Amino acid sequence: MSTFRKSLILLLFVGLMGLQNQIAAQQKPKAALAKTDTAKYDRDYALEATMLGFFGPDGARNPTLKANKGDKVRIKITNGELMTHDIALEKLGIKSKVILEKGSSTSINFVAEQSDTYFCSVPGHRAAGMVGSFEVVEGNVTEKTVAGQLPMKDGQPLNLNFETGTLKDWTATGDAFANPLFSDDPSPVHEKEMKIGFDGKYFLSSGGNTNYKLTGTLTSAPFKVTQPFAAFKVSGGALLDTRVELVLAGTDNVIYHITGQGRATLQPAVVDLQKYLNQEIFIRIIDNETGISQIPYIANDKWAHINFDEFLFYPSRPEFANELKQKDIIILPPLDPVLNAGLSGEKAAAAMTPPKGFKVTLAASEPDIVKPIAFTIDAKGRLWVVEGHTYPVRAPEGQGRDRILILEDTNGDGTLDSKKIFTENLNLISGIEVGMGGVWLGSAPNLLFIPIDPKTDKPAGPEQILLDGWGLHDTHEVLNSFRWGPDGWLYGTHGVFTNSEVGKPGTPAADRAKINGGVWRYHPTLHKFEVYAEGSSNPWGIDFNDYGHPFITVCVIPHMYHVIQGARYQRQAGKHFNPYTYDDIKTIGDHVHWLGERGPHAGNFRSAAAGGGHAHAGAMIYLGNSWPKEYRNEIFMNNINGARMNIDHFEKKGSGYVAQHRPDFMAMNDSWSQWLNFKYDASGSVWAIDWYDKNQCHSPNPDVHDKTMGRIFKITHENDKWVKVDLTKASDMELVNYQLNDNDYYVRQARTILQERGANKKVHKALKEILVKNPDVTRKLRALWTLHVTKGLEDKDLMDLLANENEYMRSWSVQLLTEDKQVSPEALKKFAEMAQTDQSAMVRLYLASGMLRLDPAQRWDVVDALMQKEQDKDDHNLPLMVWYAAEPLAALDMKRALQMAEKAKLPKILPYTIQRVAAIGTEDSKKVLKDLNQKLGQSGSHENHESQMLIGKVLDEK
Repeated sequence: MSTFRKSLILLLFVGLMGLQNQIAAQQKPKAALAKTDTAKYDRDYALEATMLGFFGPDGARNPTLKANKGDKVRIKITNGELMTHDIALEKLGIKSKVILEKGSSTSINFVAEQSDTYFCSVPGHRAAGMVGSFEVVEGNVTEKTVAGQLPMKDGQPLNLNFETGTLKDWTATGDAFANPLFSDDPSPVHEKEMKIGFDGKYFLSSGGNTNYKLTGTLTSAPFKVTQPFAAFKVSGGALLDTRVELVLAGTDNVIYHITGQGRATLQPAVVDLQKYLNQEIFIRIIDNETGISQIPYIANDKWAHINFDEFLFYPSRPEFANELKQKDIIILPPLDPVLNAGLSGEKAAAAMTPPKGFKVTLAASEPDIVKPIAFTIDAKGRLWVVEGHTYPVRAPEGQGRDRILILEDTNGDGTLDSKKIFTENLNLISGIEVGMGGVWLGSAPNLLFIPIDPKTDKPAGPEQILLDGWGLHDTHEVLNSFRWGPDGWLYGTHGVFTNSEVGKPGTPAADRAKINGGVWRYHPTLHKFEVYAEGSSNPWGIDFNDYGHPFITVCVIPHMYHVIQGARYQRQAGKHFNPYTYDDIKTIGDHVHWLGERGPHAGNFRSAAAGGGHAHAGAMIYLGNSWPKEYRNEIFMNNINGARMNIDHFEKKGSGYVAQHRPDFMAMNDSWSQWLNFKYDASGSVWAIDWYDKNQCHSPNPDVHDKTMGRIFKITHENDKWVKVDLTKASDMELVNYQLNDNDYYVRQARTILQERGANKKVHKALKEILVKNPDVTRKLRALWTLHVTKGLEDKDLMDLLANENEYMRSWSVQLLTEDKQVSPEALKKFAEMAQTDQSAMVRLYLASGMLRLDPAQRWDVVDALMQKEQDKDDHNLPLMVWYAAEPLAALDMKRALQMAEKAKLPKILPYTIQRVAAIGTEDSKKVLKDLNQKLGQSGSHENHESQMLIGKVLDEK
């Protein structure tokens, strides 16, 4: 891996912590960090700082640092990686400067008065394990341990410390232990800056960082356990297949095992052998890990080795300040096998392993298609594909090189044999949708519309800038994944590391909508823009289930979110725009697609068993009609690092869903595979675009990406029957009837065409017939949505549906009534009644969501009733959604808001309201809180005591 790429990845990780501004403000020239400290200290500690923890010179992770009372202490940290770190003391409240460069140093100096906790104060680093203890002690600071003894056999000590300079008493297999003994420190097979710290003349290594590719085992002669404890020294890779085992002789039963922790310095591992006294055991040192990366741009792992020295028995448990404990080691799983890389299009299709009954066909490949970055399918079954030649850097105006192709399979053989160029010279296109008379394109900083001449398949006029202000900070997190929603809006997603302030051209900054992570929507005829929900990470896929509920797939953080209008979701980085959010809604997934405990990035290329890794692209909820039933309403996503299609299954729970892992749909078995999106067509078959590039990670460097390749594949099941369609020629009544089709391709295309054609009384009559008489709620919903987009609904219709027996119908009626951000007094009264009496958690969720669209002064009664629903206290969505709706009420009437919060049965409402009132910061707000404090003090309950403590804290802060 190049130095540039390592730097990029680490800087991106810094971004995960939301530290870009902090780094810019605090990064100093190296010279400034290297000032000589000439003071003398009683205790002078030096630690290396990495995301795995603080490490002492003897390899101890987060060692306990000790001093006598009154000692002058310095704790100096040196950065072991390119990452922001500092060191702070919790009780003393002091912290060092922030360091960024590898090798840079900083320190804290203080007088030891009391025990304390040292930690890294950079957000997220303490939680990741950068924390240890500082202890003020009496007497000796250093501790001594009892001497150990070598095991004996036939009256002679065994060569378990290698001081014979040979492998006497050991048996080796493989290459790793052919010449494993070394007597120098630094070692000739480790980097020069690495300290091994061995005792005696020799230590053993299976290859060090130089010969890490070697594999083999080393097994000792069996010996009797004559003491209750043992210890040996070990270091090297924190990998599953580089380990030391103690084995019960004659049974091959492993009674203890440990790996290194990714460092060179030998550390003692202590073993309790009391249960095995007088039994025979042997030592087995294993290195089955080559460290060879099968991913072209991922460097080999030089820690694929194990170092070992000096096995000794002890009469009592020995104490070592730098003891290596299993619980402190974060072990990486083995690398996944990657069968192929850099295949031709035909061979790539043949290498894939779809389920029985399915096949994958190469529909198009380079040079006919290059770098497909987005696509959609039109009402004629044709693919509109964006070639992203400009990515990852927007070209100077007028120099864009992206183009849109119209591709078609004219005979059903799975090959896209017809190709037209719709338009060229576009700039950084990241999303596309077709309908409502034209093509809708993401071209940050703009949302574009190009009208279509249906007779020529050419632009009917110049491109129009509908919205501008979309950010370009991180060009793989710009506006993307366009889809028509069931409500007639154009939906899309947006990543957290790009900051956008969106509005129509000329809109003042104060009137623009801000988004840096989340879901947005744009109405094609009303020309309104909204942030639908905020948060997540870098979503690159959105789709709707049979009930019109949207879901997004994301990267790095847990991957699956049910998107609720007005919701705020867990963020990969940065803060919510509303400072009174206090908490956000987490994933609905009960799983992640990566293995290991070092975090999602470390799980890349080691997580095939869990789904392949943390990065996802595309989202398709299959609603075709030809694949086996078990796939319907399941969500498909491409796992980029794992080169496979994951499937999640939705189970309804409370107001929303739980997403459960299903077996992967198929593996591409090709590390260059990068499917970005996929959609089903009129035959129920699925088309997928493949960016195909050996570099699976975004880089702003254009030279990192291979711009010569690209593929489109078609996945078909043996039940699929190819049909040639052109829904643009369908009559209005035919389009209405398509709302009953089992394949949602027809449903969605027909709805969009009817929306474009506009209001029609005959259409409305036929749709209302479905709405009233069809027994299937999904068909009723389709009729409802189509009536909505064709302006066939009055408020009275929706008011009547609020009493419908089906919770989905009632829920959608709430959403559509609040669409215009204002409701009649009758509707508001009905909402308040439903908040009290409706038995559906989903309906209550839509009510909370709807309140977020209304003026805060109108929310009181509904929010008050929703707060009283004790049955929702453990719901995934409702406690926070109700809080988001309630939060502005504190600014309207502090006393009333607190009184309402006191009665709330939902968790956190009262403490959040206390914090919100305190944030107002006026004398009136302080008085209201003091009055509440006095009132709570009279009850004597533990819960009220916690609220009193919070009031005291927030008042002190003010």
